Amino acid sequence: MTTAKKIIILSSAFSLFALFAFFWFLNSSDIRHNNFVSSAAKASTAVPPESCDNKEDNDEQDMFYTLVEGELRSGDTLSQSLTRYNIAPSVRQQILDNLSSCLDFRRLRPKDKYRVFLDDQGQLLRCEYETGPLESYSITKNADTFVAQRDSINVSIKTCMLEGSIFSSLFDAFAKNQITAPLVYAFADIFSSRIDFNTEIQKDDTFQIIFEKYFKDDEFVGYGNILYARYQQQTGEIFEGFFYQPDAAKAGSYFDADGRELGTSFIKSPVPLGRVTSKFSFRRIHPISGIIRPHLGVDLAAPVGTPVMATADGTVSYVGFKGGFGRQIILSHPGGYKTYYGHLSRFRKGLKRGSDVTQKEIIGYVGSSGISTGPHLDYRVQQFGAFHDPFSLEFKPKSALRDEKLVMFKSHIAALTGLLASSPNPEILYVRHLLIKPDEQLTML
Repeated sequence: MTTAKKIIILSSAFSLFALFAFFWFLNSSDIRHNNFVSSAAKASTAVPPESCDNKEDNDEQDMFYTLVEGELRSGDTLSQSLTRYNIAPSVRQQILDNLSSCLDFRRLRPKDKYRVFLDDQGQLLRCEYETGPLESYSITKNADTFVAQRDSINVSIKTCMLEGSIFSSLFDAFAKNQITAPLVYAFADIFSSRIDFNTEIQKDDTFQIIFEKYFKDDEFVGYGNILYARYQQQTGEIFEGFFYQPDAAKAGSYFDADGRELGTSFIKSPVPLGRVTSKFSFRRIHPISGIIRPHLGVDLAAPVGTPVMATADGTVSYVGFKGGFGRQIILSHPGGYKTYYGHLSRFRKGLKRGSDVTQKEIIGYVGSSGISTGPHLDYRVQQFGAFHDPFSLEFKPKSALRDEKLVMFKSHIAALTGLLASSPNPEILYVRHLLIKPDEQLTML
């Protein structure tokens, strides 16, 4: 065999060997990769946590973690819940010790959610705890220590408009538009000193409302402020309320178009959406005894447990059981006034004689105690010993804007009107995004 042929044969053999070795390497790499993926898949999740960014110099074991997602049950402590999800005692203690530095465990509630990230050794990398949609806390590993904090929250705020008409009740009109109770009560509360929604609404009355809706990750979490409310009766009378904050240091209030605050010293009804079953009268046939005698108040039917509000600032002069009135509260107010709240199911916790209460503060709950045919509130107003029809009394506004504040208020109304006129979508007028920082609080209805 010539030397040239030997070289050709050796070269061919080397090429075949190299090709075989290359395919063997690819095959063994696939096996190793598949084995690794199979092992990682045994964990709850196999992706990097937020606290472990993909850096070129990270070890392979730092790029994967196990995720445990849990939720508090009724009666749970956080420790009990973590134990139920098989969190190791040492990790459990790290979570409790660090989270307690920024979260009051007495405020934990059922359905609170948490997520625990563990490395491949079962050690804590990160923990996230959410109590309510707008309150989130985290523990993050930083070298050999942990940093616990309340987190900032991103929310979207949609300014929306709704118009409608009354068929049977205000509550039904709002429910027809998928609006839930908090917004209905807030709307009624704006006009609580001007309109009694128990007796003064009629079929085909109309309403308009501009309000805020809060969203987190495209999920609706609650209502914000009502910016504008309007109610028009069939008689043609129009009631308007503009939300305005004339003093940055104080909470905002509602004013009519002329700058008069809608609130008065007394609101008309302690149960805004109760149903009047008996009016003020000097000659009423008692539903149980059948005897004609005065009924010096109004009866407002509502489900047992419906909150009852103080109609004005005052002091508790009586709280207890009083004959046919059952559980009753009597409040004393400036100007010789007294208000009476009877047939309650229970009193607000801690309420006692001498307690000071503020207007619209919850003082008790509707019931049927004493002589009663069903759950309702017997509400009465007395001045200097004489009882008056609560729904016929008129009171002056608490305040009125003047001078520069009135000018600024008029400018505020113009801006709101301009927004309404310029929006291409009559239902969603405006969308803005807000970062809620740990030291800030977002109030919802």
